[in-house]
Amino acid sequence: MVMIDDATSRTQARLFEEESTRAAFDIFESYTRKYGLPQSLYVDRDSIYKTTREPSVEEQLAGERPLTQFGRAMKRLGVGLELAYSPQAKGRVERRNGVFQDRLVKELRLAGINDLEAANRFLEERFLPQLNKRFCVAAAQEADVHRAKPRDLKEALSWEEPRLVQQDWTVRWKSRYFQIAKEHEGLCLARKNIIVRELRCGAVQLVAGLQRLRFKELPVRPRRKVERVLKGKSPPALNHAWRQFGAGVGEEYWRKEKARGRAARQAIRELRSASASLRPPSVPGLPAGKGERAQPTKGTFSPELIRGHF
Repeated sequence: MVMIDDATSRTQARLFEEESTRAAFDIFESYTRKYGLPQSLYVDRDSIYKTTREPSVEEQLAGERPLTQFGRAMKRLGVGLELAYSPQAKGRVERRNGVFQDRLVKELRLAGINDLEAANRFLEERFLPQLNKRFCVAAAQEADVHRAKPRDLKEALSWEEPRLVQQDWTVRWKSRYFQIAKEHEGLCLARKNIIVRELRCGAVQLVAGLQRLRFKELPVRPRRKVERVLKGKSPPALNHAWRQFGAGVGEEYWRKEKARGRAARQAIRELRSASASLRPPSVPGLPAGKGERAQPTKGTFSPELIRGHF
């Protein structure tokens, strides 16, 4: 991963196992700590820097385009992100990569270095100082527009995701459960989104607005409030308010209620079938009852019977 200052050709580089968001965070932090916060970055169109997903409803309402984690971090730091449309557009970086693939590989072989940690130490202490001393040029203007390193650099260069706070003030994230402390009750966070932030060191932070929340991680998944209330106690009576309004009775109660409903419907069907079999026959000459058809006597004319033959 290579970064070059456009004004002076000053180079900062580091070896990684792969080009990833974490690698981009690391190289950007090392450059910023050494030379200051740049105004903007000119990068390729890799998925680290540009996303192809459709904007969410919230992003559409806010008039924002979807961002990657790296793009979100740069927006927070106030660093512009410009995307190149071809490798040739980033010719300066590509030429520097050619130098590394040639000279750096030979220098590492001569020094007998074959592991990543030692290679990065050699690159930082020996190779880059010699490279910058030889190839750096004077800037066209003396003013250095790099800004001071921000205090929240580690928090900015991290992964952030929104999560919904449950009614019991727990948050689920990557199959982990966090219980927000009671001291934040005044924020009324239930059923609201907060930000779960994972630092590169693995630490997790919960953030609501600009306030960092105190919390503890739960060893197991939290049980529902109803289950905690009913644990070790007798179930509510049939005339209890919970059963009246259908709240807090649990799956076992509803299974019994559904079975009782099925049994009642079956009894009604059987009763109707029995009443139909016990219905008295129709008397000739009398009008039929509701839903019944009078049976014609033998030798009488019945248009309905004739129509039935055709």
